[in-house]
Amino acid sequence: MTSHSLLGRTEREVTWYQRRDFLRVASIWTATGGFTAAHAQSRSNVVQLEGDVLVNGSRLDTERAIQVNDQIVTGPGARLIFVVGNASFLVRQSSSLKIEGDPSSSFVGLLRLITGAVASVWGKGTNRRIVTPTLTAGIRGTGVYTELLPEQGGRGYFCNCYGTVDVASGGEAVESQATYHQAFWAEVGTKKGPSLTPAKKLNHTDEEMETLAALIGERTEWQITGRKGNQYGNDYF
Repeated sequence: MTSHSLLGRTEREVTWYQRRDFLRVASIWTATGGFTAAHAQSRSNVVQLEGDVLVNGSRLDTERAIQVNDQIVTGPGARLIFVVGNASFLVRQSSSLKIEGDPSSSFVGLLRLITGAVASVWGKGTNRRIVTPTLTAGIRGTGVYTELLPEQGGRGYFCNCYGTVDVASGGEAVESQATYHQAFWAEVGTKKGPSLTPAKKLNHTDEEMETLAALIGERTEWQITGRKGNQYGNDYF
């Protein structure tokens, strides 16, 4: 397993892909058509569900499909992995988010994170965004990790794990081009100083992103090139 740093998260949260129950579910997911079947809406798009998860106020089960414009809330100790359109999502415990888009196409155009954390991998596409209380990210084909940290005074954290992302916070904006984890702190509006500052890779792992990419039939940039950088990101100034 690759080295990683944790802040307010446990080791168990970032090693879910090693668990026997997930390996079994992932094997079944692949054997029954996986991404192709889910995209064709011939099966549920919930890959794994652990703990209490509400969708539009109702408790989720593995037979139900998550759709665009759904509101998702995970309880303490919960975890949810699902695929919609050509994007895959890992929602950590105690999170609240909404996915928005065109129901007729099932492609997600907007991920609105209200609390908590979500890792996501997006296939090729345009006009898609991630919005949090502290930042906006315009994404194309990429893998990203987004988290809000109340213990950090409401700070937002965003990692462009690979790909090209337009990141904006406050009055600042930057185009992030990364092959291996370029991360940012997005400061709350009341804090003096820069709104975007460099950060290191935090609270997520290479293996998580690789697993999410595989769920939509893709590979991460470092899997394709066979090369990794460091976990501290690149200076974007």
